[in-house]
Amino acid sequence: MDEAEERRLRMLHRLEAGAATCACGERLAALSTLHRSDLCTALVFDRLGRKMRLVEELHAACDRNWNRTFYGLYFRTLGDRQNQEAYLELARRVPYRVVLRERLTPHAVEAMLFGASGLLDLYPHDSYTLDLGRTFVHLASKHDIRPMEASAWELAGIRPANHPVLRLAEAAEFFARDEFVVDRAMACRSEADIRRLFCTEASAYWRTHHIPGSPADESPKRIGAFKANIIGINLVAVLQYAYGSYTGRDALRDNALALLERLPAEQNRYMRAWREAGGPQPRNAFESQALLQLATEYCAPRRCAACPLGRRILRRAEQLAAAE
Repeated sequence: MDEAEERRLRMLHRLEAGAATCACGERLAALSTLHRSDLCTALVFDRLGRKMRLVEELHAACDRNWNRTFYGLYFRTLGDRQNQEAYLELARRVPYRVVLRERLTPHAVEAMLFGASGLLDLYPHDSYTLDLGRTFVHLASKHDIRPMEASAWELAGIRPANHPVLRLAEAAEFFARDEFVVDRAMACRSEADIRRLFCTEASAYWRTHHIPGSPADESPKRIGAFKANIIGINLVAVLQYAYGSYTGRDALRDNALALLERLPAEQNRYMRAWREAGGPQPRNAFESQALLQLATEYCAPRRCAACPLGRRILRRAEQLAAAE
């Protein structure tokens, strides 16, 4: 092994040793604006490509129906990560076609979602949930809906505003309100559009409840701006990009990228890791998605040799060694 290769391997080992803490943050921040922009763009396209594969799988499972695809993606994006599979299973048990048949009666949609989730079993003494349960028995027979087990849901440590029962109440109102959800999602161009689309208030009972049987101070229960923006990033922008790619509408793909630039940057543990490592602070969702892709696809698995930033650092080290 020659000296240049030894230096390269030493540098690679240093990068891999610090990968778990995003130790390249300062190097990323030191890039010129143009180079960092190019890097972010490449990472965002990588991330959208990965998410498009998920959309394609779901689209195929939904018989190439875009409204049904939206419905599945909505439930996948609705809750926290530990309940993602439970939300998807619920969407399979109460399919979109069934929601459309009952959507003129929001209480019926809520009863189907709650009943099929299995969560009604946790609140057997609340008059509201008892009424939902009676309605569900009728609708389950009518539409052949089999309920899940309540144990499918992870409920420990979840904030009241993000509790599945409240999210399902909000989802029931959202899908009862409008059957042309894809058309409205494709028309979103700004953060304000996203909020108008998704900040739907749950039914009147929830104004004084976060969970059944436990009265709380009166306030409207709706998806907040923070959660709506997360749905905008992970559902609307992704679906616009996928739909534009599928239909050959480049303008819609461009709109998806522009929407990411107009939505606020995410704030999560990955962004905190970059900040603590001296990395650049994302100005919008486009940049935070790039940092998220870098952290999850390269830093966490220590794939520094394949990382676009890691390759740049290694090339620079080789150039400096050659100049000596």
